[in-house]
Amino acid sequence: MENIIISAIISFILTFYAIPIIILVANSKKLFDHPDARKIHLTPIPSLGGFGIFAGFLVALLLMADTNSVSQGFQYYIAAFLITFFVGMKDDVLVISPMKKFIGQLVVAVILMFKANLLIVTMHGFMGVGIIHPTFSYFLTGLTILVVMNAFNLIDGIDALAATIGIITASVFSIFFFLNNDMFFALMGFTFAASLLAFLIYNFSPARIFMGDTGSMLLGLVNAILVIRFIETAESSNILPVLGSPAMGFGILALPLLDTLRVFGIRILHGRSPFSPDRNHLHHLLLDKGLSHTEVTVVLAVSTVVMIVMTYFALPIGTTNVILA
Repeated sequence: MENIIISAIISFILTFYAIPIIILVANSKKLFDHPDARKIHLTPIPSLGGFGIFAGFLVALLLMADTNSVSQGFQYYIAAFLITFFVGMKDDVLVISPMKKFIGQLVVAVILMFKANLLIVTMHGFMGVGIIHPTFSYFLTGLTILVVMNAFNLIDGIDALAATIGIITASVFSIFFFLNNDMFFALMGFTFAASLLAFLIYNFSPARIFMGDTGSMLLGLVNAILVIRFIETAESSNILPVLGSPAMGFGILALPLLDTLRVFGIRILHGRSPFSPDRNHLHHLLLDKGLSHTEVTVVLAVSTVVMIVMTYFALPIGTTNVILA
């Protein structure tokens, strides 16, 4: 418990004091996210907040994680975070093609699956399926990592939204891990949430800095790791078992996942690439209804909490029914 608290404090303090320096450097070097036809902000704003989030999170994790008790391969998680950071930073500073970004994400997924042994090995009764073939296990796990990373990347469209949702989701997963004495993943989630909280102070509307792809992809990666670990351990817990763990995991991440699926579906129906930019995300629709950035963030944050609670109480109807609903 002490390690988690100290790690969260370190992460918060480092990020809190790093962000103003990053803003100063970004302004002096003119490293801005410039407004265009599909963006919300009207003036150039620095988009390197992910650097501060990453620095606070990684330093705290390295200092406070008990690596001797982590049988899952601590160094491979660090490698995945580093690759995500470098891919995101290059995109924020120089802009890279979606294919290069996808390749970087795929490398991260491969490291986590084949080196850290982070795998979904059973469907826990979804559609009547239990243990799955190793080939499908790798496919499903890789798809989960890629989808969650991009889902959080895509909801980072207005001030404070992605960070707020990330704090909620990472904290919910971490509470479960803490209660089940799975301390490394509890520490990972709470440490990252603390870093997001410090960043959020500068990201509230009107934002002084954005997290950029560096922050949003790292946000997605941490949540992907947490949800896969949750799916694989929740039902077998001796302390707080959660039946229907895939449904519960989906419910926790429902807002970014469902919004991404909805937007991709609309784009495909209109004969466009699912990755083509537009203004069809939930936050865009709520802004068009006249809500402010802060109001949209509050509405979607409350919706996330409601979805989590509803999913938990709906679990008795079965994994398949909950996910389909």
